[in-house]
Amino acid sequence: MVSGQEISVAAPPAAGLPPDARAELEQAVAILEGISLPVRLAAMVGGTVEGLKRRLPAAIQRGLDGAVTGALEVAVRTALRTDPARTPGGLPHAWFHRGVIAASGMAGGAFGLPGTLLELPVSTTLLLRQIAAIAAEQGEDLSRPAGAAECLKVFALGGRDPADDAAESGYFALRLALAETLHAVAGRGVTTLLPGFIAAVASRFGLPVAVKISAQLAPVVGAATGAAVNLAFLEHFRGLAGAHFTIRRLERVHGQAPVRRAYEAIRAR
Repeated sequence: MVSGQEISVAAPPAAGLPPDARAELEQAVAILEGISLPVRLAAMVGGTVEGLKRRLPAAIQRGLDGAVTGALEVAVRTALRTDPARTPGGLPHAWFHRGVIAASGMAGGAFGLPGTLLELPVSTTLLLRQIAAIAAEQGEDLSRPAGAAECLKVFALGGRDPADDAAESGYFALRLALAETLHAVAGRGVTTLLPGFIAAVASRFGLPVAVKISAQLAPVVGAATGAAVNLAFLEHFRGLAGAHFTIRRLERVHGQAPVRRAYEAIRAR
């Protein structure tokens, strides 16, 4: 009691986040709303996104959706069958995936277009295993189909087109767009994810894949470029996975509404 009045400690606002959670969220926003992967890849090989897309042969452009969908289907059937954090010799999964995916890109790029198309399911599977390992670290239950679907969703997050409307291509806008299809996955096995959901992911993932293929078209240059592009893919999607599953963990702890309000405030700032 001071001056006849009781001293009380004010509780933090219910809608707010503690400082440590807000710091994690700020890092996630910076990654999720940052420069798109297609723009980074185009800058890496000295071109524009549209220019690289136009370089692709017409037959490849017409068949790209099917190739990307097929690669995702192969990845789902194979990448999540075992613990994604387990690697030969107990190597750290981040370094193991980095080495294997670089070798895969080098091998594919060395053989030009045919090699790149053959390598696509391999690199996609490796990416999904790395994404799943990060998801498990952040507390996701990968035995549930919804957990596996959240891993696939990271591929859609990484395919943002710089020409997209910002209001429609933001993180929560994309989550909302996929939510209805993802809800229908509940109760199904991992290998029977709805074709509509995989197709929705593939439609977003197709743009960075198109830029990747275009960058690896030259056989001589392609070997080195293939390794570099695959490493860029890995680092980008690893960052997106960390950000996405950090937000999901924060939502489980603090609630979805407070996390989204804080996210939008950071994004607007």
